[in-house]
Amino acid sequence: MKKSRHLERYRWIMSFFILMLFLSGVTAIPIDMELTLLLRYIPENSSLYLWIDKVLKAYLEVKAKYPFLLYGYDWLAFAHFILAILFIGPYREPVKNIWVVQVGLIACLLVLPLAFIAGYFRGIPFGWQLIDCSFGVLGALPLYACYRLTKKMESENQIK
Repeated sequence: MKKSRHLERYRWIMSFFILMLFLSGVTAIPIDMELTLLLRYIPENSSLYLWIDKVLKAYLEVKAKYPFLLYGYDWLAFAHFILAILFIGPYREPVKNIWVVQVGLIACLLVLPLAFIAGYFRGIPFGWQLIDCSFGVLGALPLYACYRLTKKMESENQIK
């Protein structure tokens, strides 16, 4: 029996989401290399350059004096990897595992208050808080598409 168009589209979108979640975790590991690379391409007189430079200097100082604090980056990467694995369930059985997509959508929504509240108290520039919020918004887009496709498949009784 030929796979439904909805299921094929769903799996393509979910694969993309899983890959991006995994890659997001990978980027939590080589922070100093990434920040150094970013600084090469950002104009030196910009506020973004000054912020990234400040973050890099702080990272390097923490790395030199308190390397155990960077363990948090390792756990951040690990959490992304585990979350990517979690979404294999919906990839395989969308209707049965729609709850995972719903939790993912809620998590994406909760990125916004976390970014604004924690960002404010941690002294993160507002523009950077907006960048952090974009991860929630950009994550919600494919998840919402998958949610809608799951509902269509469920209503068409294409997947049990």
